[in-house]
Amino acid sequence: MMSPELPSAGHAEIRIVAADPEAARHVAEILRRCFAAAEARSYPAGPDGGTRLHLTVDTTRMAEPARSWLLASQSSRDDHTQPDEI
Repeated sequence: MMSPELPSAGHAEIRIVAADPEAARHVAEILRRCFAAAEARSYPAGPDGGTRLHLTVDTTRMAEPARSWLLASQSSRDDHTQPDEI
């Protein structure tokens, strides 16, 4: 299996999966208030329903909530992929 293409420097790809499409949209809206972001792309989450949103954020253009949190947090060196991730 090929590794997914990495986003350009300073950008992050975010995947939001929720049973309720409105819940996924709320999370995407919060991220847009913290980072400059592209329009979210929406896909069905699976046979049981739900929504999967893909969003690209620009981490070089942060609003104050994200900047404060990132400066206060420490980076984890734990680079483990979760079992359900592609």
